[in-house]
Order: sequence, then C-alpha cells, then structure tokens
Amino acid sequence: MSNRFKSRGHASHKSGLPPGSLVHVGPVLVDETCISVIDYSKESVSESRVESIEQLLPYRDSENVTWVIVEGLARVEVIEQIGAMFGIHQLVLEDILNTHQRPKFEEYDNYLYIVLKGMMSVGEKFTVSYEQISLLVLEKVVFAFKEKKDGLFEPVVQRIRTSKGRFRSMGADFLTYSILDAIIDQNFILIDSLDESITALEDQLLAGEPSSATLNGIQRLKREIVGVRRYVSPIRELINEMLRSESRLIDERTHIYLRDVSDHAMRIIESIELHRDVISGLLDIYISSVSNKMNEVMKVLTVFASIFIPMTFLTGIYGMNFDYMPELKMHWAYPALWLVFLTIPTVLLVYFKRKKWL
Repeated sequence: MSNRFKSRGHASHKSGLPPGSLVHVGPVLVDETCISVIDYSKESVSESRVESIEQLLPYRDSENVTWVIVEGLARVEVIEQIGAMFGIHQLVLEDILNTHQRPKFEEYDNYLYIVLKGMMSVGEKFTVSYEQISLLVLEKVVFAFKEKKDGLFEPVVQRIRTSKGRFRSMGADFLTYSILDAIIDQNFILIDSLDESITALEDQLLAGEPSSATLNGIQRLKREIVGVRRYVSPIRELINEMLRSESRLIDERTHIYLRDVSDHAMRIIESIELHRDVISGLLDIYISSVSNKMNEVMKVLTVFASIFIPMTFLTGIYGMNFDYMPELKMHWAYPALWLVFLTIPTVLLVYFKRKKWL
C-alpha cells in the first residue's frame, strides 16, 4: 500500500486520550522526518541538515534569523522534543500532528501558530494533492512543519540565498510572510490547471458529444472545487487576524506585505467561486445536451410511428376474416393497396421535411 493511503494514527486512535496527547492523525506521506536549517543575517547565510534535536539548541538564542524546516510528521518524538526545547504548548503540538486542521491563526505570549493547506494539482486530470503546513513563529526562529518533501519553499530559499540585504535584514515575521506568500501563490497554478480541465470539458459538451465520462468529469471537478474552497476561504480571515494582532512578533513594517497576501487570497477565492459557477453551468449544459439528444431520438421514432400507423390500420382492416368485403374480389385491389402504402409515407415524408422535422 502506498504512503498516500497509509495512516499511522487515525482520529479514532485519540478517543479517550487526555487533551495534548501527541498522536499523528492523517495519512503518512513520508516515513522519515528530515530537518533542515537556514540561518541567515544581513551579511551571511548558512544551510545545514540536522541529525538530532540537540543541534537546534544553539539557534534558540542566536541573533540571526533561523528557519527550521521539518519535513515528515511520522516521528512524533521529534515534534515533542522541539516543543520541549522551545517551550511550545502541548495543544499546539497536538494540532501540528493532526493533519485535518482548518486554516487558522493563534497568538501566544512568546510565539504565533499558523496552520494552512498547501495544494498542488497532480496528474493529467485535475486532482488536488493536499498537505498541512504548520508555522511556529518565535522572535528569531520560524518552524515550518510539512507532511512531505517537495519544492514548495524553493522560491523562498532562493530569495534568501540571492538577497542583497533587504530580505535578510528583516525579521522572522517577514520570513513568515514570504512563506505564506509562496503557499498562497501556489494556488494560482492550481487555478490555471482547473481552468484547463474546465475548458476541456466545455469543448466536449459544445462538440455535442456528452457521455457518462463527461458527467463523471464534471462531478469530479465539482468535488475537487469544494475541497479547495474549504481550505482557501479561511485564509483571508487568517491574514486579517494577523493584521489585527498586537503581538510584538509582527512588525508594523510587515503589515503592507500581509495586506498584499490578503489581496492574493481574495483573488483566489473569487476565482474559485467563479469556477464553481462555471462547473454548475457545465452540469446544466450536460443535462440539456442529453435532453436534446433524447428529443432527437423521440422525434425520429414519432416520424416512423406516424408513417406506419395508417399502414397498420389498413393492414388490420384487410386482415379481418369477413366474407363480404368487395375489394377482396377485385383484380386491382392488391396493387391499389400497395399504391396507397407507398403514397402515405411519401406524402408524410414531404410534409415532415417542409416542417423541418427531419
């Protein structure tokens, strides 16, 4: 069974446990937990891999900004040790390990907790892959907890490496903004992929070739949009809560950047709503196409029924076993009946064509 469907710790496993019990809830996307550290100041940048949690201890009191990226949540003890070292509440650690969280922002005395979903389109068909991303923002340290390894943060890492001073002169709150911006901007790529899938379905419908596969595609897109909307809609409120926060961990200079992220989130929400309406329209078009196709079939059947009903009537009359039917004794009766049989459909066909029923 692939890692996508393996789960080490379902929600039911937490039943009966006290609050703050650390159990991983959700699918295990990677079995290993990898920790990397980017430590930077205005003058320098250093990147390293961490093999043990004790190696993070020097960064706790460092004057540089430190970004700790934890990829893979399978090892619960790693999250627990990080929480103990940096004074993170057990309930926050519990939320980090529960990958079914709704996007939210929580403010504590010495740190901020942010959780949201990273979404990517996978495969030729529009299928969304989700991963929960949790951020812990301390005064000089930012933790990013991810479910799997991917290139989502690569643009931010490149900005840190190539910065000429502005990025690296800002604090941990600006790094947090950059991470949020990278996660949210990834949704624009998702929207482009969704748009391509919808266009392909529109082409099928307008070509007059609706099928069960088309209906399945519409329903699948509808379900995917519902899932995307569920995790995108709260993001704007999350950013607004950060803007309203009076925490000393969010500098006033960062507000303008957070407002920009809020605008991006709003554009994505509007696009999702627009595409949801388009999908509903596609479903209506599909139903109309199927109805029109059925009407065409019924029209043809009606035409044939109209042609053969009078012929069947005449056949029924002359099929009766009566002795005194004068036409039966006439030599021209049989060819005359065939003449009538041929005349009726000819006249009806001409009439139907004039009415444009054929």
